[in-house]
Amino acid sequence: MHIGAKLAEAHREGKPAFSFEFFPPKTAQGVQNLYDRMDRMHELGPSFIDVTWGAGGSSSQLTCEMVNVAQTVYGYETCMHLTCTDMAKEKVDKALEEAYKAGCSNILALRGDPPRDNEKWQAIEGGFRYALDLIKYIKEKYHDHFDIGVAGYPEGCDDQQDPEILMNHLKQKVDAGGTFIITQMFYDVDNFLSWVDKCRANGITVPIVPGIMPIQTHAAFLRRANWSNCHIPQHWTDALEPVKNDDAAVRDVGKGLVADMCRKMMDHGIMALHFYTMNLAQSTRMVLEELGFISQEVTPTKKPLPWRQSLGLSRREEDVRPVFWKNRHKSYVARTQDWDEFPNGRWGDSRSPAFGELDAYGIGLKGTNEQNVKLWGKPESLKDVADIFVRFLQGDLKSLPWSEVPVTDEAGPIIQELVDLNRRGLFTITSQPSVNGVKSSHPVHGWGPSGGYVYQKAYLELLVPPSLLTELIDRIDQHTTMTFYAVDKAGDLRHNAPSDGPNAVTWGVFPGKEIVQPTIVETISFTAWKDEAFRLGSDWADCHPAGSPSRQVIEEIMNKWYLINIVDNDFHSTHGIFDLFDGLQVQNLNSTLENSKPAVNGHTPKPIVELNGTHKETNGDILHAVPN
Repeated sequence: MHIGAKLAEAHREGKPAFSFEFFPPKTAQGVQNLYDRMDRMHELGPSFIDVTWGAGGSSSQLTCEMVNVAQTVYGYETCMHLTCTDMAKEKVDKALEEAYKAGCSNILALRGDPPRDNEKWQAIEGGFRYALDLIKYIKEKYHDHFDIGVAGYPEGCDDQQDPEILMNHLKQKVDAGGTFIITQMFYDVDNFLSWVDKCRANGITVPIVPGIMPIQTHAAFLRRANWSNCHIPQHWTDALEPVKNDDAAVRDVGKGLVADMCRKMMDHGIMALHFYTMNLAQSTRMVLEELGFISQEVTPTKKPLPWRQSLGLSRREEDVRPVFWKNRHKSYVARTQDWDEFPNGRWGDSRSPAFGELDAYGIGLKGTNEQNVKLWGKPESLKDVADIFVRFLQGDLKSLPWSEVPVTDEAGPIIQELVDLNRRGLFTITSQPSVNGVKSSHPVHGWGPSGGYVYQKAYLELLVPPSLLTELIDRIDQHTTMTFYAVDKAGDLRHNAPSDGPNAVTWGVFPGKEIVQPTIVETISFTAWKDEAFRLGSDWADCHPAGSPSRQVIEEIMNKWYLINIVDNDFHSTHGIFDLFDGLQVQNLNSTLENSKPAVNGHTPKPIVELNGTHKETNGDILHAVPN
């Protein structure tokens, strides 16, 4: 969606919007850290983000990559900076093509700063001299595909301090096709508001978005103000000087000063704020909290779908996905990136095109071995593994190998049942409670347009030992509303689904629209997820040394256990899916593999499992089903 339209909508509704700026880091680790931060900051609900462009295109490749990742993976509406500085037309063409392919439909057209080794700006042969030239070129080549933002300078810029000349340049850029203005940073709000009035008096009617620089430290505050030649009001100096050596106090005082400035602008009809984050989250978040835009605890954002939507060029209309990747959004996008079409309205045949291979970037287990051992410890028994899952469900761990995101409030109605299953050695991977017609505005379960109602079936996906599988399947088959798929690492697939077609587990009913079914369970996609799920577990095992108890216990689960998903198709039933597991649990959870298989006369006996009072030999798993 064009940013100009978003800003116009915010102004019409009188509802403030905000956005973030990020810049390309200098190291590979810095890029990954920033991606993680961008992922988390998405939950704050920005209207859009922009990504800067290095002088002379020095960071052009990374800028284009970040725009693609932000649009496609993280679902941000993204604006790409593009400068004239030291840029040949061929380089501009390549950047615009990359932005187009990424689904980006917004460009901030700038002249830019000269490269560090040049004191003055100069156009190169075949390049563009002014931002105005760049705007005209973009409009000529791409017509209305790109919304074009331009820069505004309330306090002048490096090589031009004459306000009348700058105003004339701004008017020319807007008349040439600029649809919104983002300003240089400032702290003098009275001067900014006076400048806005002058813009309007000169016939500039497009949205004006003030550039806000949150305060991190006193030294950085002074350095950035000096760099941009912006005036610091005396009352800001008086408030910050006494605490300048205490960074925490500077941030606390700074958030109040910046928030007051924002309030004054909003009182004068400025309904959009653009935050220069400097790739950091804390100070920006503090200002947003001070303004009441977000809550310190829960930040529900309006969701068009129950999963994060990709805004890639060909994915904007995608509205159906398998539930298996519920907690691994980035992986799903990566494994389907080569699809020519994406499901819209119905789930098609996922055999063609196939899901991507597991060796693509972003699909395997995240983090180094050392980081993962530090995060999840060194489990030496099934009880240790169970404790890891329980800690995740209780919020003490932010991720699992199968979930890149923490447990959300959606799990609230079933959290105790999930904890109980894991304490009994049945390891839950993904789940959702049933929902029977809550409003689409519901803060936890709601999604989609206003005035609608959403529904979902109870869903549970977990790892179970093979010796419990038959008993569990027998119990499922006794319930006519239950369907399941179960598969092991080797591909032994069992199910009772009536067909290979999709089974909708989430749907919504909205005014003037057909029923939307955005989340499904389906055979082919489950077998694709199976490969990924067992690969993640094997990657976790490989974080530990060969032959270690930790590697052995995780490998035992991955190599022998089954991944099973269960759907209770009666969406009125919330807890019926958990009744299937009454009395089922893994025995000898505290035993290591060596201790659980004692040798007798030189032989290792097969363990015994008790199911409803009947003793049975197993194929190596120590299990016990307690009679009801």
